[in-house]
Amino acid sequence: MNNKKVAFYTLGCKLNFSETSTIARSFKEEGFERVEFTEEADIYVINTCSVTENADKRFKTIVKQAQKVNEDAFVIAVGCYAQLKPEELADVNGVDLVLGATEKFKITDYLNDLTKNDLGEVHSCEIDEADFYVGAYSIGDRTRAFLKVQDGCDYKCTYCTIPLARGISRSDKLENVLTNAAEISAKGIKEIVLTGVNIGDYGKGEFGNKKHEHTFLDLVKALDEVNGIERLRISSIEPNLLKNETIDFVAQSNTFVPHFHIPLQSGSDDLLKLMKRRYMSSLYTDRVKQIKEVMPNACIGVDVIVGFPGETEERFLETYNYLNELDISYLHVFTYSERDNTPAAEMEGVVSTKIRKKRSKMLRGLSAKKRRAFYESQLGNVCTVLFEGENKEGYIHGFTENYVKVKAPWDPGLVNTLHQIELISIDEDGLVRFEFVSEKIAV
Repeated sequence: MNNKKVAFYTLGCKLNFSETSTIARSFKEEGFERVEFTEEADIYVINTCSVTENADKRFKTIVKQAQKVNEDAFVIAVGCYAQLKPEELADVNGVDLVLGATEKFKITDYLNDLTKNDLGEVHSCEIDEADFYVGAYSIGDRTRAFLKVQDGCDYKCTYCTIPLARGISRSDKLENVLTNAAEISAKGIKEIVLTGVNIGDYGKGEFGNKKHEHTFLDLVKALDEVNGIERLRISSIEPNLLKNETIDFVAQSNTFVPHFHIPLQSGSDDLLKLMKRRYMSSLYTDRVKQIKEVMPNACIGVDVIVGFPGETEERFLETYNYLNELDISYLHVFTYSERDNTPAAEMEGVVSTKIRKKRSKMLRGLSAKKRRAFYESQLGNVCTVLFEGENKEGYIHGFTENYVKVKAPWDPGLVNTLHQIELISIDEDGLVRFEFVSEKIAV
């Protein structure tokens, strides 16, 4: 096995990035050398996503990219799409092995023979067998680490395939999460982003049962005590699971930053009911107000879906106007796409592709306006920035604790360092210029 090379490509969410990193470490333990996806490798592993139609289509393109570099390479597909449609992926020219939700973490067990297959081989469990937890975190890829704390989902949103792809809600043991967080911190990484499918449900299935041994607030409080972590960031969390106690704790925490990403999906209560979301817009409004009350400079990101069946012009404008008036910072806009085996795919009131695109464009425009207004509200503030590791056209970028993106002329000495800065002005490309207030505050 030694001297063989492996390369990885990750589609989709932060959770996928954390799992790719963990899978990569299992290859390293078997003596593989990890190389970039653009380099020649013996094995190419593609971690797939099935949240959007686009991710499905991109898979074929990525397989072709790998084959261009090395047509004899062994190509493996893992991830959500691999669980949902394994046979479809196995039929893609060049794919040799498809591993489902539980098999992907035992990937090196399937590498006895790396001979190219005429037909892709599938190893995929029934999704109800995905009832055990495998921890993961990403490291070495970025200045931030993604720490997986939870997997799967028990919600039944009518548009979503994630429960079919990842199984029931289950959590890592609190002790394991704290150990992983300490390991990440010991490697010099300054920021940890908590990730999972439904992280607010943390504690369910922690010891293999349905009971909540701990709550999400317990997790947050315990992580706040871990020595050496500079910053903790909560990734996407359901509004009904983001409790006021958690918001209040983050407001006075030493390490949790004032940044929340809260899926809304629609500002129309009628559509929220059709989507089988577990809240109405009034609860969402309350959460935003509570955050802004205790953290006036907090950044709030919002997921929203356009073009869901039954989204009339009136209901869309309800969403647009609701978001326009809400004190939020940016939007992640998803254009609805039909997914097999979901109730929404059978619903009446289908919105044409043309209208979906038009509405998506309107909300992206609103997002740009919201982000600009948020950045403008932060000018003159003193913040702490963590610089990232990439040289983008002669500039280094970084994020403040409340997720304002700043830029400075490239300086390798700034990579993965924290500095106090004053936000000065907004650039023509929408990024913020700044002045240093102090020397490095952490190395």
